[in-house]
Amino acid sequence: MLEVIYVVRHGYRSNWVVDPETGKYSSNIRSPTGIPSDPALASYGVQQAEQLATHLHQVDPPVDLIYSSPFYRCLQTLLPFTTTLTEKKGKDNVKVIAEPGLGEFYGKARFDHPSPASLDVLRTHFPHIHPASAEKQDPDPVIVPSTKGETITQLHDRLAYCLSHLIDRADKDPNGPKSLLICTHAASMICIGRALTGIMPEEEGEEDFKCFTCSFTKFVRKQKGEQTAANVKWDSKRADDVPDLGWRGGKGVGGGWEVEVNGDCSFLENGEERGWRFSGDESFLKDPNAFNDLANTTGSDEAASKPAATASASSEGVSGKGKL
Repeated sequence: MLEVIYVVRHGYRSNWVVDPETGKYSSNIRSPTGIPSDPALASYGVQQAEQLATHLHQVDPPVDLIYSSPFYRCLQTLLPFTTTLTEKKGKDNVKVIAEPGLGEFYGKARFDHPSPASLDVLRTHFPHIHPASAEKQDPDPVIVPSTKGETITQLHDRLAYCLSHLIDRADKDPNGPKSLLICTHAASMICIGRALTGIMPEEEGEEDFKCFTCSFTKFVRKQKGEQTAANVKWDSKRADDVPDLGWRGGKGVGGGWEVEVNGDCSFLENGEERGWRFSGDESFLKDPNAFNDLANTTGSDEAASKPAATASASSEGVSGKGKL
């Protein structure tokens, strides 16, 4: 039975901008996947990822399962860890499952937001993505966010639904994994904490779960609860209809979890940087380029002192898009 869930956020990344009239994304630095809104980490973010990898090798219990958002910056953040883990366990014993349900948060828009690259493209950059062989079938995604964006409520329910299925899958795994590692984005990291503990604050902008770049959070299971994942199904034909699993009110998914470590950055050379929180109105159309604004982030002074390539790597947005 799954006992522990580790959640980390990606490191500093490069930036992009959006034309609010056309919905066209662009970037001064070409993305490895060719998708402007799917940037790589800035060099500073790579350093953070290496420091995070050292920490992940020391966690107890050790990491058994690895899931990631399918966006490049999250998979790249995991790369130093999965590379060294492969050296210890062998390439056939290390796999990363890219799950869209753990992905980017975009606010509602009248046009389609970009989707992450295909698994075939991502495998050219990240050899540990499961399955590595074309002979094996790609796992079906648990849930895929609507390309038209989400409300904050839909985002929370999407993460709760995804987590419920991942926990159920781990509990049924004949190998008996005890721990699961997730690499995701700022808004998703906050929602994961709320979905696991079942604690949804009255004000969405409350700073409850920390989400600094490359921060580390640990959740410990209370008990194995009744799984609703098998009974409630998301329908891809109605992507906007995200099931509500009734996780609020302290229930949580998978029997409920307690947070043991919240946004730890003690292992990072420069500690806590680039936190984020919901600001109340996450409508994409209000200001599609608000993710470039540091006003809604902590660590602004530190960011201002970074080299330009690093300071522009803000993945935080005050209007709920492009922040992750």
